[in-house]
Amino acid sequence: MSLIIALISYLLNIFVFKSLGAATIAILLGTLLGNVYFKQPQWFAGTAWSEKRLLEFSVMFLGATITFQTIEKLGLNGVSFVILQMILTIAFVLFIGKKLGFSEKTNALMAAGNAVCGSSAIAAVSPVLGAQDSEKRTAITMVNLMGTVLMLILPALGTSLFGESDMLRGALIGGTVQSVGQVVASATMVNSSTTTLATLFKIMRIIMLIFVVLYFGFVTRRAGEVVTGKNETTLKFKRNSFLPWYVIGFIILCTLDTFFHFPMIISEVAHFSSTWCETIALAAIGLRLNLVEFIRAGKKLAIYGLAVLVFQVSVALALITLLLK
Repeated sequence: MSLIIALISYLLNIFVFKSLGAATIAILLGTLLGNVYFKQPQWFAGTAWSEKRLLEFSVMFLGATITFQTIEKLGLNGVSFVILQMILTIAFVLFIGKKLGFSEKTNALMAAGNAVCGSSAIAAVSPVLGAQDSEKRTAITMVNLMGTVLMLILPALGTSLFGESDMLRGALIGGTVQSVGQVVASATMVNSSTTTLATLFKIMRIIMLIFVVLYFGFVTRRAGEVVTGKNETTLKFKRNSFLPWYVIGFIILCTLDTFFHFPMIISEVAHFSSTWCETIALAAIGLRLNLVEFIRAGKKLAIYGLAVLVFQVSVALALITLLLK
């Protein structure tokens, strides 16, 4: 189903919505179909696999199209921008979540998801918090919905504020949008250069996931919470919580391309594979996005989502002006 929606989106992008992009059409069409027609449980396993694995492969293949010379364009200021953006986002989400009455674990999951990489960060932080399934569902629903909103509005906002600067538009998208697929989809609406730079900013955020996991693990241990169900506090870390395999693959391919310069055919195949993996994954994300669940959550979640969204974008614009412009 995800593949079929991706193919339909590709054709719609060619013949109907020529400037929107197949990736964006895929997530919108998937959301429509997933919330109206395809709610049956038999789709869940396939869409879950497509969302998770194909996004990972998409990022990994992208490494074969990038060299360290491109990464160097971000510079020290680019790294500083990512770190400050993440720290301020986590601090604000924890603050506003507490004010609105969310549990500490839900706050932590939302903070990690918004600051780092959406559902993947929530999955990585969850073990050290001992979060309940209901808390994870709440955080994932909010983060995915907010990421979709940012994905759609940031290309136009970035272009109106920063003109034709691919670096600044890439920083705005890659430094704020939640999931990898949403970053790529959003940047694709601008151009390929912005997509590359936005992905690099996003990869830097993903690499910082280890420090976010360690931080929340440290806070949990100091609070004396029992994660393992024993009489002592123990931190549990999944091996892939530290550095995801697809980030390692991205770095390896990027390193090889830097030193050996892949032939054009390899780079083109990698780009093709990355694009299609990402488009199919976004169709799956759309199919899995439960809008009804969000609407039922009520006013409190709506206030939270709007506050965090406005804060993230405002801080990103301020930091970009100070550090990158």
